[in-house]
Amino acid sequence: MRTDSSPGTLPAREHLPAGDAGTPVLDVVIPVFNEEKDLQPCVLRLHEHLKRTFPYAFRITIADNASTDTTPLVSRRLESEIPEVTSFRLEQKGRGRALRTVWSASDAPVLAYMDVDLSTDLNALLPLVAPLISGHSDLAIGSRLARSSRVVRGPKREFISRAYNLILRGSLQARFSDAQCGFKAIRRDVAQVLLPLVEDTGWFFDTEMLVIAERAGLRIHEVPVDWVDDPDSTVHIVKTATDDLKGVWRVGKALASGALPLDRIARPFGDDPRDRDVQDVPKGLARQLVGFCVVGGLSTLFYLLLYSGFRTFSGSQIANALALLVSAVANTAANRRLTFGVRGRGGAVRHQAQGLVVFGIGLALTAGSLAALNAATSDPAHSTELAVLIAANLAATVLRFLLFRAWVFPDRDDDSRSTVVAGHTPASPAYSPQPSFGPLPQRPTAHQYATAPQSPYDTTEFRAGEAAEQRSWKDATVQLQPVRPTDTDPRNS
Repeated sequence: MRTDSSPGTLPAREHLPAGDAGTPVLDVVIPVFNEEKDLQPCVLRLHEHLKRTFPYAFRITIADNASTDTTPLVSRRLESEIPEVTSFRLEQKGRGRALRTVWSASDAPVLAYMDVDLSTDLNALLPLVAPLISGHSDLAIGSRLARSSRVVRGPKREFISRAYNLILRGSLQARFSDAQCGFKAIRRDVAQVLLPLVEDTGWFFDTEMLVIAERAGLRIHEVPVDWVDDPDSTVHIVKTATDDLKGVWRVGKALASGALPLDRIARPFGDDPRDRDVQDVPKGLARQLVGFCVVGGLSTLFYLLLYSGFRTFSGSQIANALALLVSAVANTAANRRLTFGVRGRGGAVRHQAQGLVVFGIGLALTAGSLAALNAATSDPAHSTELAVLIAANLAATVLRFLLFRAWVFPDRDDDSRSTVVAGHTPASPAYSPQPSFGPLPQRPTAHQYATAPQSPYDTTEFRAGEAAEQRSWKDATVQLQPVRPTDTDPRNS
């Protein structure tokens, strides 16, 4: 997993202001590979829908990743005929690679993508991006598995989809319902921080992005969709499922080992009410007490089992010291992650060292209790030793919580919560602490349509791994007649 990083401070979420500017609000990416038949009807239908229903300026970007048929020719023709359409050409396959390249180069504040077959009903597009425009959410996904979704597909794909999401919930504790629906959107400021942490370049790209976003505390909005299966889909189910399972293992391993710097992007966007200082309300105290009690109860059982095992071949003092040492290391690690919410490897060694100091205090209490018991009776029963140790551990537990809360894991400053160190790759444009997009543009008026310059766009080609150059996107638009899916278009051979 990528662990390289560069510092930056992210702005709070806010409603993108409406205004008149040359930058599109929404950039819809259509990743394609050998889609010469479906590309033109898809783009025409999407363009007509956006012109009719979307209140802001938009762009449709065709991301052609190494097509070998006439898809590049169709892309260039659509780009020259429709001002809101542009195309990218990449020389390597991979849906994730195409999305990363185009999203990293786009200047639109809201980025989306959908599959070329348009299996998802387009009426869900505006509800998908509205929470991102308003500033309520960071990412948005279409869900075919929501209760109110209306889906038409065969039992095989239904079983695979539900089984895959059950695997995600069981292995990666994912709470979103549908990882692989080809209908998603993300704010550009979020994408610039999140994309460098996503390693996959294929179909697992969506899942990895969502898992990292969810673990980092970002807000994911789900939209129930109407979805009809494409019987001519070119997706290889077996190979895709195998690659996805490999990706689940890789991401799960990275999360377990702390290789992903989630603490650096946790809750960076927006005003979180949990960060406010409210009088007479302890900050997180109730939650920390519950977590500490659960961890403490399990640690006590673990300690007693260790003590009973060590006691079979050593004296009571040695068995107590060894059992307390091992359980103290496990207790500090569990409280660090579960009770006080510290993620990543940063400060782990220091926390364990401070935990050992707390362990020394607990050792002194329990050792003193055992010494007092041995002084009172020469041969105490094993059950009596356990009772004395339990009482001593209860006293040590109260002291441990106070030391953990005040010394080992104190509340972080507000400034540290708003500071984000995000991964950086050559494909990611330099990030500015302030939102780089201006007021949102409205669609041109009828007069502007008539006076807009009619200049075609040049197709920009990208090789995989190279940075997408910053380019100036024009906002020349022309008024087209509405095109219905059933219309006969002479350009469509």
